[in-house]
Amino acid sequence: MGIEVGGLLGLIWLIIVIWAVVKVAKSSAGGLAKLLWILVLLFFPLVGLIIWFLLGPKG
Repeated sequence: MGIEVGGLLGLIWLIIVIWAVVKVAKSSAGGLAKLLWILVLLFFPLVGLIIWFLLGPKG
């Protein structure tokens, strides 16, 4: 049972991170800002998502 729940949570987490990366890529931020946000999201997924939700590019 634990493996299925962990796998499902991992899949949901992956979808959230991919969604955030796509939102950053489509944002009006400059190229360097986009690159930095994407790298933060990929290398520090939990902290990166929290920071991105609070401070990330809007729009």
